[in-house]
Amino acid sequence: MSTLKRNNVNVSGNGTQPMVFAHGFGCDQNMWRLITPAFSEDYKTVLFDYVGAGRSDLSAYTPAKYASLDGYAADVLDIMQELDLNDVIFVGHSVSAMIGVLASLKQPQRFAKLIMIGPSPRYINDTDYVGGFTREGVDELLDFLANNHLGWSAAMAPLIMGNTDRPELSQELENSFCATDPDIASQFARVTFLSDNREDLPKVTTPSLILQSTEDVIAPLDVGNYCHQHLPDSKLVVLNATGHCAHISAPNATIAAIKEYLTE
Repeated sequence: MSTLKRNNVNVSGNGTQPMVFAHGFGCDQNMWRLITPAFSEDYKTVLFDYVGAGRSDLSAYTPAKYASLDGYAADVLDIMQELDLNDVIFVGHSVSAMIGVLASLKQPQRFAKLIMIGPSPRYINDTDYVGGFTREGVDELLDFLANNHLGWSAAMAPLIMGNTDRPELSQELENSFCATDPDIASQFARVTFLSDNREDLPKVTTPSLILQSTEDVIAPLDVGNYCHQHLPDSKLVVLNATGHCAHISAPNATIAAIKEYLTE
């Protein structure tokens, strides 16, 4: 099976340096539509859907491969290899930030920059670590999703998106959640919320930008600070934005921060 078909890869833009945009849980490449036009003149933009999302090939999904984030990182590297991408600016939202970290550790020579929107190396609180969730809370979320996919989507979308004064944003996220295969969504959520990539951060050699919203129930500011402290060559920017999807709720601020970083 072609990697490009498997992951519904779309390449555009007039530049030569590639920017690869990786969507978060329950989303697809359409979530980048407010961001990519700002970079299409100067970069080669690469969009894709993880297996199980968007217009990816669902038949390529195997629970064993995608039982950890490494399976998703392998797909990212497959795309880069098939397109012969190097000097890549990788833009990852939410769980894709850590997928980018894992991919960059496997093939650092392909990566120029990591740009992380709302990253979290661990969602569950630990002894001296604030991830934002208790283990019991995560278990309840995962059980809710497994037993009532549509109900979970309706309940969680407004919390994740924030911006209660703009209900159309929450509706879009809910629709995206609902369009995801329920079984795949349940496993991807389990892999996401139970992951712990804290030990991977200090190993990263690729320079990184961390974009953090002022209020984010999924990745609170403590998490952004933690990433900044443990990623060796990182910059933290707190956006004038709320919610976990700043690229949707505050695209102009997100674009400005990325452009400033890339021209420093």
